[in-house]
Amino acid sequence: MIGVVNKAFGKMRHLDLRLSQLHRDRRSRSICGLFLLSFLLLSPLCPAQPAWPLWDSYNRIIIDQQGRVIDRSAQDRTTSEGQSYAMFFALVANDRARFDKLLHWTEINLAAGDLTQHLPAWSWGKAPDGSWKPLDLHPASDADLWMAYSLIEAGRLWRDPHYDRLGMALAAQVAQQEAAFVPGLGTTLIAGAYGFHPDAQTWILNPSYLQPSILARLSKVMPNGPWAAILDSLNPILAEGSGAGYAMDWVTAGSGIHPSATPSQHAAGDAGAMPKGSYDAIRVYLWLGIADPETRGVRSLLTRVPAMAAYLDNHPIPPQQVDAQGRVLNPNGSPGFSAAVTPYLRALGKTAQAKIQSDRLAASRDATTGLYGKTADYYDQNLALFATGWSEGRFRFDRDGKLRVKWK
Repeated sequence: MIGVVNKAFGKMRHLDLRLSQLHRDRRSRSICGLFLLSFLLLSPLCPAQPAWPLWDSYNRIIIDQQGRVIDRSAQDRTTSEGQSYAMFFALVANDRARFDKLLHWTEINLAAGDLTQHLPAWSWGKAPDGSWKPLDLHPASDADLWMAYSLIEAGRLWRDPHYDRLGMALAAQVAQQEAAFVPGLGTTLIAGAYGFHPDAQTWILNPSYLQPSILARLSKVMPNGPWAAILDSLNPILAEGSGAGYAMDWVTAGSGIHPSATPSQHAAGDAGAMPKGSYDAIRVYLWLGIADPETRGVRSLLTRVPAMAAYLDNHPIPPQQVDAQGRVLNPNGSPGFSAAVTPYLRALGKTAQAKIQSDRLAASRDATTGLYGKTADYYDQNLALFATGWSEGRFRFDRDGKLRVKWK
């Protein structure tokens, strides 16, 4: 009898221990649940901003606290190009505070306070009388398109229709003022609203202003606009306007398509001025390299400018300047040029050559500033931000030009 009682007592004690353990497990799960709930409630609603050291250095050294991008190699001027590029990089970095500062400064100082009504002036700086103001009120269509694109994509990614409306209004102005029908070519993008149509049969075009991903995206969000036709015009511009397979800074169209001197040389009647491929043209390779290869026309466009890749098969540095016959006038392209051609070489499957260029860029980094090159030129940093941001997977364009970012 005593044995039976002891056995029953043991079972009850075991049951009590099991109940106590169950209670402790439930309490632990409750505590864990509270910790998880607290973490979720205290976490920001927006994703964390991914670290981007080059963008941080660019902000610290080249952008002031107002949101003005300063080109210190050109009398501390600011251009609509610089503002538009920085807005794109701020969006890629999920840096909305900086984006808003850049947008506000641009609208107030370059667009008379209203980007829905005014294309931004391309140049702002110190005037001869000592005042700081727009130095040239004419717009630049490449900056206008980059700005419109960044605003439209900011509206989508940050879910703010104000940005989208502003971007669409800006793009509509570009379509109205900076697109033109050129006989023998079709509708294309001229470099600005004024000064690039010197006579009835001549239009002066800049191939680097036609960015395929932007044009593909605008053709989707504004299907009644000129964007698909403008994108299609890039193929003949590069096919007929390149110099021995190198992209040129400027071309003329109207009576055929040919490499051209600069617009200012045209205006001055400089008969001896030579067409060149240099600081503008380097972006042609960059834009083709970072575009999705399935974007309309891109695979064909890559075949129109093969000379740069062929040159880099046997040379470690991209040429800074070539002429329309393919002669190298200056062989020493800056570190930014190496950045620009890296995605282009990768798009052509030339991975070994691409690595040489990316290694050259990396070797030029200044540990003190975090920027590239001994002089940390503004333009080089922009080329590097586009190229390394793409190479590091911080952004991609899909086949229709939609922006894909790392933080989304």
